[in-house]
Amino acid sequence: MDEVDAVARDLRAAYHGGPIAPVGARIGNDLALAYRVQARNVRAWCDAGRRRAGFKIGMTSVAARRQFGVDEPDFGVLFDDIGVPSGGEVAWARMFQPRVEGEIALRIGRDIDCAMAPQDAAHYVDAAIPALEIADSRIADWRIAIVDTVADNASAGLYVLGRPARDFDFARLIEATMTLRSGADIVSQGRGASTMGGPHLALAWLANALLAHGERLKAGDVVLSGALGPPVPATPGATYAAEISGLGFVSVSFGAATRGPGDAHRP
Repeated sequence: MDEVDAVARDLRAAYHGGPIAPVGARIGNDLALAYRVQARNVRAWCDAGRRRAGFKIGMTSVAARRQFGVDEPDFGVLFDDIGVPSGGEVAWARMFQPRVEGEIALRIGRDIDCAMAPQDAAHYVDAAIPALEIADSRIADWRIAIVDTVADNASAGLYVLGRPARDFDFARLIEATMTLRSGADIVSQGRGASTMGGPHLALAWLANALLAHGERLKAGDVVLSGALGPPVPATPGATYAAEISGLGFVSVSFGAATRGPGDAHRP
């Protein structure tokens, strides 16, 4: 077994056994190898019966890219079994170290088979959706470099979708404001422009990055276009609700911490 396979195996096992040490040194801090780790796990999960639901984009803010010393975002794969309905509750034992982010999700209306320009986004997207991403990490204490998060499927945890809006304008999404509350307290705020200048720009980056990796966006895929404000560490028993102007509300609650991490079923 080569080191890429070994890291992929250890990350899959971490969903049940708990977070592991950073993996960058094991794959030479090589971003291409980190994407190979991710791809091998995606293939293993699909072979086991999981169904792809779309993609998530990370590192879409200037601050995040500066923090990790990179000049472009990263991506990971969403599966239908990690989607949570708005207003739903997540068992705390299902997570390790969750962080909540308010986002704009985009639903793809037609396959994207060729290079895409940002101004073409409206031709490919049939709905914009208020969303929450619950990021999580299989790397202990979030001690991640870019290769760690990429190998770990871009730190994907769960995602929550509100009501889709078909009547939307990408220009207005750039100016959309997001307010994330925990109970009555505002815990994060941001704007649509935080995602690389606008969700259409993030989508174009993703579409072209996937083509370079031999993948593509397909009709029906959901794309989490990136955090609109700083991520917030989740608290057991808390409810988080985001309002995105022009799109609406989305919320999720966490159950009490009655069991240890790893007790619930994981991929």
